[in-house]
Amino acid sequence: MIEPHDSLSQVRQCQLLNLALSTYYYQPQPISNADLVLLRMMDEQYLKTPQYGSRSYATWFHRHGIMLGRKKAFFLMKILGMVSTASKPKTSISNKQYKVYPYLLRELVINKPSQVWAADISVPQQAA
Repeated sequence: MIEPHDSLSQVRQCQLLNLALSTYYYQPQPISNADLVLLRMMDEQYLKTPQYGSRSYATWFHRHGIMLGRKKAFFLMKILGMVSTASKPKTSISNKQYKVYPYLLRELVINKPSQVWAADISVPQQAA
């Protein structure tokens, strides 16, 4: 893509391609031997506990005497392509028994103070 050229410098070619010069000069680094050992350990543990996420792996490594943070565990999981099989929170699923009220101000342009007011008239539920 970027080649030695008489009339266009490499800097100008990167500008034309909207490519950062640091991206052009980047050389990927090989994975260290210490990380390969950690990857091997994680891979073996994943077969036993596929529900582990990055926090669980960080705790698991701490139990084995290896000081490893959650972000490093996440990085190693990403290298291996591991995804936790634990169920995710379902916060966007609404309960069908509750009525959905329309948003009446959707078409209104609010451009000055005190143009729109709101009040909460709901009745608090009593603790059982």
